[in-house]
Amino acid sequence: MVELTDDDRRRRLAVRHGLAHRLDTVEAATRAMTVLHATEAATVHLALWARVDGVTVADVDRALYDDRSVVKQLAMRRTLFAFPRELLPAAWGSAARRVAGQQRALMVKDLVAGGVADTDAWLARAEADVLALLADGTARTTAEVREQVSSLAGTVQRGTPGSRWAAEVPLAPRVMSLLGAEGRIVRAANAGHWRLNKPAWTTTEAWLGDAPSPLPEPDGYAELVRRWLATFGPGTEADIVWWLGATKSAVRRALADLDAVQVGLEGGGAGWVLPDDTAPVTDEEADVRPWAALLPTLDPTVMGWKERSFYLDAADTPYLFDSNGNAGNTAWWDGRVVGCWVQDDAARVHLVLRDDVPAAGRKALEAEAERLTSWLDGVRITNVYASPQMRGARLP
Repeated sequence: MVELTDDDRRRRLAVRHGLAHRLDTVEAATRAMTVLHATEAATVHLALWARVDGVTVADVDRALYDDRSVVKQLAMRRTLFAFPRELLPAAWGSAARRVAGQQRALMVKDLVAGGVADTDAWLARAEADVLALLADGTARTTAEVREQVSSLAGTVQRGTPGSRWAAEVPLAPRVMSLLGAEGRIVRAANAGHWRLNKPAWTTTEAWLGDAPSPLPEPDGYAELVRRWLATFGPGTEADIVWWLGATKSAVRRALADLDAVQVGLEGGGAGWVLPDDTAPVTDEEADVRPWAALLPTLDPTVMGWKERSFYLDAADTPYLFDSNGNAGNTAWWDGRVVGCWVQDDAARVHLVLRDDVPAAGRKALEAEAERLTSWLDGVRITNVYASPQMRGARLP
């Protein structure tokens, strides 16, 4: 069995993720990463800033809202991603469908607990009312839909009343999210600043034209796994199951359908690659010199694997990830995470680094911090998923 070392994995990451050598377009960078995390709206723009030479906010917005070559979709692990448009049918037929089924079951459970007698009929009416409203092609925010669809005006109780987790949950966002997961509506124009998620919704047909049909589930998973292996391979079965939010059975079938090949990993264990991707990548082939990068919260590189030891010191994990495994901003030097970046009140970017970063690394990262400060031009990013280090905890 061929063994791929940690050095080889870092070389692959540097080249394939557009970090050592930046890419030319928003679309090229999005495809290179398979998808971009979009839970925090700013992540899309900042992940592309890190990977595309000369990219502007207008370039990203043009791809999202004018060309519609990149489209936001709820999918793997009930997470919002920005997909290359051509990859949507694979997601709709597999990961998004799985999430939609889970969310529908949860909503039915909450409706039953709230005293709704015929939950299927209630949901069908609510969904039909939303689709009828959006059929005119006008994009509307959730608040605007709620104002015009009376059945969405209420709330439903989640959890046992009086318990710690009890909450009154508005119906409208859940119905909109469910329709979005099913691919019947999409997030269209953003109603707020680019750093904030304030989507206006419209029908998939209105936004994408003749939208293709979802792929059959096995084909959808196979295509997502193929893209993942091209971006992140080698990776373990556990990596792929975690990233997809799928079952082991679905992942194993996809690997078999792709004729994926096992390779040895440094330190033991086996990973998977595409059948034409087993050869180690040399320094000469990769043409990679030591490189620096500042990546945003939930960046697709940081969130690409469950098992991260080849680029992250295990002792640093509690400082750079929150308790749910969400990564904050990270600073990278030559293929490894070496700290994070934050902003001050004047929106200037500052570094918080490990003590062992060499002088060359600090100099390169400082240059990236200046570049990012200039690009943000006074805009401060507010992070929902701020890591402990971003909140002030120092690395050990």
